[in-house]
Amino acid sequence: MMLKIDFESEEAIYIQLRNQIIMGIATDAIREGDSLPSVRQLADNIGINMHTVNKAYTVLKQEGFIKLDRRRGAVISLDVDKIEAVTNLRRELSLILARGICKNVSRDEVHALVDEIYDTCTKKNEL
Repeated sequence: MMLKIDFESEEAIYIQLRNQIIMGIATDAIREGDSLPSVRQLADNIGINMHTVNKAYTVLKQEGFIKLDRRRGAVISLDVDKIEAVTNLRRELSLILARGICKNVSRDEVHALVDEIYDTCTKKNEL
């Protein structure tokens, strides 16, 4: 999986890393049990501070996407708690939908976007 950082973005680098790793999991580019690069290796490859990578890995661990293994480092390990996942998704979507409503995005447009994004993420899983 290729991670790309936008150094001009207002979004924090550790959040960009976190989001790209989550997208990699969703699109099956990385799978349960796969090891992520070491903190030092990923920082060197991207050209960022090790503490930034460490922060991204810490957030991913807290959110239940990875486990830290002494021998293998950061490993994709999905902590599946569907009730918690749905609760978190509802909270995050509420704000996103409110922002869309403020910009006059219609219900039909939201549904089309959700279907498109869901299909994009699951398409590779079906192959």
